[in-house]
Amino acid sequence: MARAVDVIGDWGSLMILREAFGGVTRFDDFQKRLAMSRNLLTARLKKLVASRILVRQPIENEAWRFEYVLTDQGQDLFATIIALRQWGDRWLFRPEPAPFLMMDRVDGSELVPIKVRSSRGREITLADIKLQRRSRSPNAPAPQLSR
Repeated sequence: MARAVDVIGDWGSLMILREAFGGVTRFDDFQKRLAMSRNLLTARLKKLVASRILVRQPIENEAWRFEYVLTDQGQDLFATIIALRQWGDRWLFRPEPAPFLMMDRVDGSELVPIKVRSSRGREITLADIKLQRRSRSPNAPAPQLSR
């Protein structure tokens, strides 16, 4: 978890991801929507690119300009971003409801809260979780732990 937080855990990176999931790709659009300094935005985008969350690629028909696009690894953060949003909507706007609903663009239905489930489909609570170290083959190198 510490490694994941190191990559996406700061305010700026999370806000960039929120905007990227909303379709923003261009530096100027990120800056305008986030009101973030160019230096801070540049540093956060570089970190997200270095972490393979975003890829920097030339904009079609404007090869001298670039856009930032979510990679498969970045798109995999979708459930995490939605879960954070749902948590904030539930707990940080009280006693008023959150100002926006998250809706399915296809059928117009509201998103239900994300639940954690086992591989067999059972809903899991905090009390149900245990950590178990994976077994590794005798020839595999020892994992490099940071922190």
